[in-house]
Amino acid sequence: MKGGRPVSLVLLKIGLSALFGLVIGIDRELKKKPLGLKTCLVLAVSSCLLTIVSIQAAYDFPKVGHMMMDPLRLAAQIVSGIGFIGAGVILKRHDDVISGLTTAAMIWSASGLGIAVGAGYYREAGISLLIILIGVDLIPYLLRRWGPDALTSKEILVAFVVRDVEHYAGLKEHLARHEIKVKGTKVTELDDQTFRFELRAQVHEHSLVVDVFRDIRKYEHVCKLDVRSL
Repeated sequence: MKGGRPVSLVLLKIGLSALFGLVIGIDRELKKKPLGLKTCLVLAVSSCLLTIVSIQAAYDFPKVGHMMMDPLRLAAQIVSGIGFIGAGVILKRHDDVISGLTTAAMIWSASGLGIAVGAGYYREAGISLLIILIGVDLIPYLLRRWGPDALTSKEILVAFVVRDVEHYAGLKEHLARHEIKVKGTKVTELDDQTFRFELRAQVHEHSLVVDVFRDIRKYEHVCKLDVRSL
């Protein structure tokens, strides 16, 4: 690079950024998230490269007695620019559930790691990567295994039609016997004698949708049943 910058050091920074981005990308791929290995690797390497260019350019093109530009000007723009990519994976589904926040944060962190490595903070970037992986993978696992019951459950959406709104009380008792906890209810009147219920319910994280469907279907007054995971 211009100004006698050692090529080996540049390659070390880019290679280390690629490795960090690769680790985060594999984590996303294993969890079947929309942005995975390729995206995180590209973001980390590109952020690293732009940071190197930004810092080196400040030294390569100085004015007499002072620098011509801010060494981290490009890096500052990277942080805001990555937000647009992250926004693309944050989704609001039909049931008002927001998803993709962790993935957006992870690709933002991949960029941050690239910036840190590009600026020469290798140890800090490595420690940050370790803490990120512990927070995203290990701690949730420990909480699910030994934490409160709420952390060992998942939410499902249940929709069905009944002929009489009074049948809902009996159904709620039926759900409780099968360890299906109702967290939210929406009722729509289809006609004078038909009502549609939409429930947000909580079941054990290992419960299969088909088993929940089978348990609810045993209640004789339920028809047009629809059960889906969130």
